[in-house]
Amino acid sequence: MIYPVPSDLYVETASRLVEAIGAENYFSGSLLFACGDVECRLTASVIVYRRTERFPEGPCEVIFDLVPVWWEFHTCRDGAELLNDFSFSTLRAYL
Repeated sequence: MIYPVPSDLYVETASRLVEAIGAENYFSGSLLFACGDVECRLTASVIVYRRTERFPEGPCEVIFDLVPVWWEFHTCRDGAELLNDFSFSTLRAYL
């Protein structure tokens, strides 16, 4: 059985990944977190693309795309791994 990754898990994953990237232009590492009753692990190496956005407070560099070099997304419930339908392309839509 495949665990369908819900939109709230994509939102959580994107938020944690952006936080982990910080001001860098490349990220390689793992994120471990729980979302509801599911334990998640994203291991990825990604190239970060930014653009300058202008605000009344001044310009700000924001992430507008992530290009994965390599990635894995694991989900577990009660210690058992769940196959999932995670898509990095879908994750990019939540940036």
